[in-house]
Amino acid sequence: MFKKNPTLKLVSLFLILALTVTAFAGCGKQQLNSEQAKAAEPRVIVDHVGRNVTVPGEINKVFSVSPVGMILMYTLAPEKLVAWNFTIAPEYKKFILPQCRDLPDLGGWYANKTCNTEELLKMNPDIIISIGAIDQTSISLADRIQEQMGIPVVVVNSELNKLDQAYEFMGDLLGVKDRAGELAAYCRETVDDVAGKAKLIPEEKRLRVYYAEGNQGLETDPMASQHTEVLDFVGGINVADVPMKGGMGMASVSMEQVLAWNPDVIITATMGPMGGKEGMVYNNITTDPKWATIKAVSNQRIYDIPDKPFNWFDRPPSVNRIIGVKWLANLLYPDIYRYDLKAEVKDYFSKFYHYNLSDQEIEDLLVRS
Repeated sequence: MFKKNPTLKLVSLFLILALTVTAFAGCGKQQLNSEQAKAAEPRVIVDHVGRNVTVPGEINKVFSVSPVGMILMYTLAPEKLVAWNFTIAPEYKKFILPQCRDLPDLGGWYANKTCNTEELLKMNPDIIISIGAIDQTSISLADRIQEQMGIPVVVVNSELNKLDQAYEFMGDLLGVKDRAGELAAYCRETVDDVAGKAKLIPEEKRLRVYYAEGNQGLETDPMASQHTEVLDFVGGINVADVPMKGGMGMASVSMEQVLAWNPDVIITATMGPMGGKEGMVYNNITTDPKWATIKAVSNQRIYDIPDKPFNWFDRPPSVNRIIGVKWLANLLYPDIYRYDLKAEVKDYFSKFYHYNLSDQEIEDLLVRS
């Protein structure tokens, strides 16, 4: 008989415990790896036009067909952007996150733009998003790009009153639900508040507004156009009796037509970071004697739409319009929409553009409005 050795027994116990812990750790690691692998598996989603699209389980690199989607992406998940589809002018870049300022401009599939597909393929985005108006053209375009590029293309509706749904859909798609929920809630609350107050405006007190576009202010868009959705929504009357144009819109009008419409208010469009000279239309209208007899001009009710870092009213008609809704509503009907506009602008820029405005910057943004 051998005498039992207490030291040997203790060593054996530690060895058994160590092997047990290692075994459990190995199982945990295998389970974690299994969960990670499952999360990374491709999945089939249904986009906003009912297309079944197979997308990666994890999406880290995104490109957009047009500026509409690019702006929404920037507000939601700027770290996932691979490139812009328009060039941001230097004076607008200060409002853009440093890591996004110098992303390349690869163009896109909108207006007269073409996409640099060769460079885009090198970047190997996980998906391409097509966010904007929903029609047969957008569906056909998505199918064509997907076939041409071999990259999943997801179509998302960006109507003003459905931006909350766009954020929620994109948050689920990109794995950023909490962030998307915050922005969706802001959009929903803004739309509901403005829509409710618009019903309080008596018909006889609704202001007649001309939306002046083009270098001379003699281009515009009619009521019910996506380009004038903000004006319709806040209870303004669009005076432009012009045909609806597809694509970029902007129907040409004559000076005689504008004189006949004789609007109460004129809002002027600067093309913002995508081109155009700041304040050009506003300056033309306020200095050209041909406009002087119009009620809006004689009453000094001409306002230049703020456009930094993106136009607040239109072009592109993306989530940048949400602050534009509050700006225009307060401008036209301050007794109905009692917003502290400076506070609203500051809050919006922080939430959506990742930028904390100074008081002077707010003054500068609103200088002609």
